[in-house]
Amino acid sequence: MQNALTSELLLMSQCSQKKANAIIEARPFENWIDIVQKFQNNKYLDTELLNSAQELLATRHAVEALMKKCLRLSTNIERAVAAGASAITRQPKGLSPNLKLAPYQMVGLNWLAVMHAQNVNGILADEMGLGKTVQVIAFLTYLKESGLKGEKDGPHLIVVPSSTMENWNNELERWSPDLKVVQYYGTQEERKEMRFGWRNGDLDDVDVLLTTYNLISSTPEERRLFRVMPLYYVVFDEAHMLKNMGTIRYENLVRINAKHRILLTGTPLQNNLLELMSLLIFVMPSLFAGKQADLKSLFSKNPKLPSIKKNAEQPLFEQEQVKNAKQIMRPFVLRRLKAEVLRDLPEKKERMIKCPMIEKQQKMYTNLIAEFSAEADQSTEVNGIGMMMQLRKLANHPLLVRDYYNKSKLKVISSRLAKEHSYKQKNADYVFEDLQWMSDYQINQLTRTYKSIAGLGLPQELIPEAGKLKILDELLPKLKEEGHRVLIFSQFTMILDILEEYLTIRGQTYLRLDGSTPVTDRQCLINQYMEDENIFIFLLSTKAGGLGINLTAADTVIIHDIDFNPYNDKQAEDRCHRVGQKRSVSIIRLLSEDTIEEGMYEIAQDKLHLEQQITGDEENESTDKKSVLKLLKMTLGLDHNKSLSLSPVKNARTSNGLLNGEENCNIEF
Repeated sequence: MQNALTSELLLMSQCSQKKANAIIEARPFENWIDIVQKFQNNKYLDTELLNSAQELLATRHAVEALMKKCLRLSTNIERAVAAGASAITRQPKGLSPNLKLAPYQMVGLNWLAVMHAQNVNGILADEMGLGKTVQVIAFLTYLKESGLKGEKDGPHLIVVPSSTMENWNNELERWSPDLKVVQYYGTQEERKEMRFGWRNGDLDDVDVLLTTYNLISSTPEERRLFRVMPLYYVVFDEAHMLKNMGTIRYENLVRINAKHRILLTGTPLQNNLLELMSLLIFVMPSLFAGKQADLKSLFSKNPKLPSIKKNAEQPLFEQEQVKNAKQIMRPFVLRRLKAEVLRDLPEKKERMIKCPMIEKQQKMYTNLIAEFSAEADQSTEVNGIGMMMQLRKLANHPLLVRDYYNKSKLKVISSRLAKEHSYKQKNADYVFEDLQWMSDYQINQLTRTYKSIAGLGLPQELIPEAGKLKILDELLPKLKEEGHRVLIFSQFTMILDILEEYLTIRGQTYLRLDGSTPVTDRQCLINQYMEDENIFIFLLSTKAGGLGINLTAADTVIIHDIDFNPYNDKQAEDRCHRVGQKRSVSIIRLLSEDTIEEGMYEIAQDKLHLEQQITGDEENESTDKKSVLKLLKMTLGLDHNKSLSLSPVKNARTSNGLLNGEENCNIEF
């Protein structure tokens, strides 16, 4: 009570900001009696807070004791890893003789074998593109031919994102054809039939079960099945959700009944205490049995270290525990960088192109800034997220807001749609109101669906009319002439729709993959692009196309619209800058000049500089929102002291609906 920082006082279960301020103002405290009297006589304080303080200190002592125990175990593991680093000198015989593990992949295999011998779980965190998949396949093959897995141990389970399931299946078949693999996916009825077969012995000779994060806990039956079904190893690929023990998904995944676990992640460990503790629980579940409630209560309120400039404000307890947690994690984590192990990997050149908006787009953007500035100046209750999205949309393409379809055009369209037999709304006034919230491109899509308005679509010449597409007009013909092949990433499916039309108008060959592409079709599209050199461009959504897939046939990546989280864009870049790439790779980021995108880029660069990966979970959101609020205020020309909320106004609609029905339904700060 005498010395704690505000951030430490707030960790007490019943302490608000007001109460913390009141405690600080009541200092100094001469003795226990003085504390009790001051708490009783202050309208903001009560003696129940003293009980909360004792509970917090007891929890801290328990966690400190636990960390010391972990540190001793960690030291033993580190010695074992160092001693057994070269036990396996040849790759397992069960691997395809035509394929050879790289030296650093042999080191990875040895490391996994030592971890297995020590009966501890590991985190393979090699940089994206170094073949974590192959190292795991080699290890599972090694277990089989060494007789280290008995028949009664059950199969291995590999849990992957939907977009990488077929790639995993192909790699298992290519590298280790003797491993019998079963893919667990399909309709609910098909999966039910598979589970029924398992009870009758269908799994007896199966080595590997392959499934997705969505399916493994989609129904109560599946959650229950994997809690009781005996499994030997469970492998979590792209396992970002295991970095937050506060989520329901995390709880479901750690309950999977496997003897051993391997976590695969291409991103580094951060100075994020909740993340570090989540991973510690993952690698040493028996040590942390019954302690999760203590850890959650201690770290979930204040889980993220501030930036280096503010480090003095960080509670000493958290600083010490971050240091301890990282030290403990060291022997459980293997991370190599491409620069360290791939001397022959072609270089990656990055450049950022500032795209001047076309004259009309610039005028619309200036008007929108003026409109939002006036709105924000008059009230704090504004739709901050809506404003951000409108500015981002207009920075990318004028058709993502409504301009072409003026009120007179909307009147005609609404009266015709109301008479359409298949249109849901029959009141023309309500239809008109709905249309006002749509973008030009959305209304254009309606004209392709309903015959009565078929002649009211957008003129085709408006599709290429955007600053970024003018830059693509310069880039793409030159890239094609020089023999390059291109991946174009966007966060938004509607931008991909526009890009499809643009490429068709320009006569370019392309394929497309996004979150709506059926899982069963994704690998076919990837194979088609890899094998057919005549396909110049692959359009991909940043989320669905940025995880774990191999597209080394391309050597140029264009990030059409950047993400607030730079690690999502880095995942996308590494689709072609990875093992197997023979040519140098170019990464091109398009930014609309003098728009909110330039501020977004600065925020992203700061995150990369500090190596703070944003996981999209609650513990990161509040810190990042401050950066976004600052950016919004700067863009609108507001005073930095002006109070503004990012939360959408209650019952407000998403302006012009770019996000409706799309993958990125919330801005991922």
